[in-house]
Amino acid sequence: MGVRQVTGSHVLRIDGFTQLSKTVANNTEMRSGTFNVGGHDWCLACYPNGCSDLYKGYISIFLQQASHEKTGAATAKGQLSILDRDGMPSCTKHITERTFKGPPFGWGEIDFVKHQDLDKDKHLHDGCLTVLCDVTVTEHYTHDHVEVAASAAPPFDLRGQLAEAMWNIKKVDVQIETDLLLASTANVTAKLRIDDMDAEVFKALLRFMYTDSPPETSQLQEAAMAEKILVSADRYKLDRLKLVCEKALCQHIDMSSLAATLALAERHRCSVLTAACIKFLSSPGNLEAFIAADGIKQLKERCPSALLDLAVKN
Repeated sequence: MGVRQVTGSHVLRIDGFTQLSKTVANNTEMRSGTFNVGGHDWCLACYPNGCSDLYKGYISIFLQQASHEKTGAATAKGQLSILDRDGMPSCTKHITERTFKGPPFGWGEIDFVKHQDLDKDKHLHDGCLTVLCDVTVTEHYTHDHVEVAASAAPPFDLRGQLAEAMWNIKKVDVQIETDLLLASTANVTAKLRIDDMDAEVFKALLRFMYTDSPPETSQLQEAAMAEKILVSADRYKLDRLKLVCEKALCQHIDMSSLAATLALAERHRCSVLTAACIKFLSSPGNLEAFIAADGIKQLKERCPSALLDLAVKN
């Protein structure tokens, strides 16, 4: 018997939360869109003014499995964090490993945070509340099952395979021009010009939007390309693609790239990437070397919030 874990993240942004918290009735549920982790669909059930009379003036939030009828029960754990205006997690609560059996059953925090404990400038930038949910799904399998699965053909996913088939059709009716030409096929009826983005980056964005497929592994292994895709994903508010790139860039953190990576994370509100950089820097040997190389001055000039976070941790 073997055990493996699959982790994924979802960002829930509640626009106009400041007003909603005053007008939405107690025990009123708002539900996020679904997201997939470990072969299961998940969603967040949020109650902006509490899920019972006892918790008026609180935010209640629960992680729910949304695909129970299709995929069965799931074993998972989670973490819920409010992101501040710099994209840093705060007010973090943990969901210990549980069995999820689909709505209305879920696990989370009935008293996630009090309205009065939310800082207007720190947590409610432009009146919006942003919550990061990390989910880790635990799967149990036998080695025999893995060997059979490895040699078997993958199941037919209508959405994914149909989208890929459409993506690979050669005939097009729109020509998209970037800094390099992306498509120049016959029978073109329209042209669209995208400035400030090269062809490969835009192609990665377009493929993700149409097929939900992440960039090629080779692209994510190249730090410069992963950074370009992240910047463009942030520009077009593709949060899931942005998170994929953040996690890829975490693998490229070293002493020479640290200051630039932190500056990138600060500009584009990359909480996962920032946390990875601070963790790397918090190692005593790394911190001493960074200070000796005048790195503190770089942080002060390029990413002051990271410097503050480092000071708090050390």
